[in-house]
Amino acid sequence: MTDAVAAIPEEAAPVPLLEPKEGIPPVVADERALADTVAAFAAGSGPVAVDAERASGYRYGQRAYLIQLRRAGAGSALIDPIACPDLSGLGAALADTEWVVHAATQDLPCLAEVGMRPQRLFDTELAGRIAGFARVGLGPMTENVLGLSLAKEHSAVDWSTRPLPEPWLRYAALDVEVLVELRDALERELDAQGKLDWALEEFAAIVAAPRPAPRTDPWRRTSQLHKVRRRRQLAVVRELWLARDRTAQERDVSPGRVLSDAAIVNAALAMPLNIAALQGVQGFGPRVHRRQLEQWLAAVQRGREVPENQLPPAAAPHDGPPPPRAWAEKDPVAAARLSGARAAVGELAERHHLPAENLITPDLVRRVSWEPPADASAANVAAALRRLGARQWQVDLVAPTLATAFAEAAKAGAEAKAGTAAQQG
Repeated sequence: MTDAVAAIPEEAAPVPLLEPKEGIPPVVADERALADTVAAFAAGSGPVAVDAERASGYRYGQRAYLIQLRRAGAGSALIDPIACPDLSGLGAALADTEWVVHAATQDLPCLAEVGMRPQRLFDTELAGRIAGFARVGLGPMTENVLGLSLAKEHSAVDWSTRPLPEPWLRYAALDVEVLVELRDALERELDAQGKLDWALEEFAAIVAAPRPAPRTDPWRRTSQLHKVRRRRQLAVVRELWLARDRTAQERDVSPGRVLSDAAIVNAALAMPLNIAALQGVQGFGPRVHRRQLEQWLAAVQRGREVPENQLPPAAAPHDGPPPPRAWAEKDPVAAARLSGARAAVGELAERHHLPAENLITPDLVRRVSWEPPADASAANVAAALRRLGARQWQVDLVAPTLATAFAEAAKAGAEAKAGTAAQQG
């Protein structure tokens, strides 16, 4: 890493950030206060730091329960999006402003729900990855780059709580206190490393990305699902997951607080026939109310009764290549290409001091290794990567490396084939 970011000496302890510069701002919770905030931030200057707090693990979904902003000339603001659910006016006021967000892909969906969408973005977490920082959480980044420490003890609290306790609000205000300063330091570091254009391409791609399509078979994300091998048992997992999801949505609580993934998998493996048998399954003990037990048993029964031709497939459908573990059997030549490609990408990433998955996603490497161009020249590999969605900076770096790896794999394959033919002859 260069000296563009003044590295904090290891012996120097970070300075704790304990209070926001202007104190804890009042929570914006009515239309008049919101209008004043919109006017203040529209009149501000420079980038705007934006953060959002959700109630993951407590509430259903990923909606925002507090939104924090800070901009030069406007100071900081804490907005209650439950009391002020339409923030499109604020979004419009900031339309021409660069947003500074840490781990933007986590916060942008819940901000979009209330009408806030950036047109320009600087993601400090992604910038840290591209710059080669080993730890890219906001706390470590603030310490390593600015020499300041942020307390993170309230990061996983229930932000749907009302009123929000003062220590939580202090924590929330501090999260945007130095975000623009961090952004400026990271921009200098990226520029010094010759990576600023790479980062700007990545930020623009995040802004331009369409909303993700609804996930197919979301129940397949149940943890420990690999233990379930029979399709009939998978049907039980699906029915229990769907029943849990409906209940969680109705009660506005996290699904895991309604029924754990482990309990779902245990029930699918046990296939209980009655309440007594269900109570014997771990996760459905004596503390579970009988009405809930009846609900879960009914879901198990629905899974039992799914017609044979409607049972879920053993593996999730996908449009890409098969799992890499199956390549050696299905296509040994492709397996060799993938092995060479992975090693080459890893070496290239190490040379440029950034994670391999940020240099090029593993999925793109798999896809182009499984079905490379007939003439796997650097130009043709580049065209294939562009079609698959790679950014231009990624294409410029990776395409020649992959083309070389593919050529070496083809040469090794041809030599091995010739050697086998010679032995047989």
